[in-house]
Amino acid sequence: MTESGPFDTNVVTMTRFVMEEGRRAKGTGELTNLLNSMCTAVKAISSAVRKAGIAHLYGIAGSTNVTGDQVKKLDILSNDLIINMLKSSFTSCVLVSEENERAIIVEPDSRGKYIVCFDPLDGSSNIDCLVSIGTIFSIYKKNTDDEPNEKDALQSGRNLVAAGYALYGSATMMVISTGQGVNCFMLDPAIGEFILVDRDVKIKNRGKIYSLNEGYAKQFEPAVTEYLQKKKFPQDGTEAYGSRYIGSMVADVHRTLMYGGIFLYPGNAKSPQGKLRLLYECIPMAFIMEQAGGLASTGLETILDIQPENIHQRAPIALGSREDVLEYVAICKKHAKK
Repeated sequence: MTESGPFDTNVVTMTRFVMEEGRRAKGTGELTNLLNSMCTAVKAISSAVRKAGIAHLYGIAGSTNVTGDQVKKLDILSNDLIINMLKSSFTSCVLVSEENERAIIVEPDSRGKYIVCFDPLDGSSNIDCLVSIGTIFSIYKKNTDDEPNEKDALQSGRNLVAAGYALYGSATMMVISTGQGVNCFMLDPAIGEFILVDRDVKIKNRGKIYSLNEGYAKQFEPAVTEYLQKKKFPQDGTEAYGSRYIGSMVADVHRTLMYGGIFLYPGNAKSPQGKLRLLYECIPMAFIMEQAGGLASTGLETILDIQPENIHQRAPIALGSREDVLEYVAICKKHAKK
């Protein structure tokens, strides 16, 4: 490490890290380009999020998106930023966004070989109360030679090339994986670069925190109720789990990754498939968790093994520390047999 006074002059930026990974993999540089464009979009969104109050960017834009959530001006801005950055990087052919009912097919002269599915601003209902929000994305390779279409995005998580999320919290962080482990980058606003702060992150094998919205307890399936009872009133002499729930998926998942434990958004009587979307919420987060040594399951099926049938499909999810998720899965399977 070369040092120049108090400054580290050999920092690993995200751009450098992605380029080095691409070089090792002897790639064409297209994925490097795509991730760098995503990085630029995240910097712009981070800047807008930080100024949301001042610039009158929040407040409801007067419409609901395809999944029924109120759309905020900041969502629209974030969505446009990501779409424009990806199109102008010449690396993608199909884009799937939470904000757009249909997949976006990139114009022929701007196409590349990748498919990107993303939630431009996850947890945006929390903007007005300054709770952490984020961006989630997953990247696939087009696996057919025909004209790009929506079906190209319907691939299982086992085909993922890369996935990640950005968290706009007390600082802005990007967590990414290209299938070689999980790395965390913190945005240094002084130089406008993401700096590698945690290399090859691993989640604890078991945690002490469970995270879900217990407001739906009345509608929980029996397996969820039994699992929660076990965490709150353990019969085996172990300590009860603590409860933490922010209600912003990126923030809850990031805490789970850092501290261990389990994050749950199960199905219930009202929404049997839960609320989270498979392509741009469940799959990318499951990929990150598995790459960090954790697990992600619906309770009965591994998230990354699900074959998506439509771009806005929902799925129940439990993700986090390996032993915590396995314990939950065992209870779900026991109830499924009844």
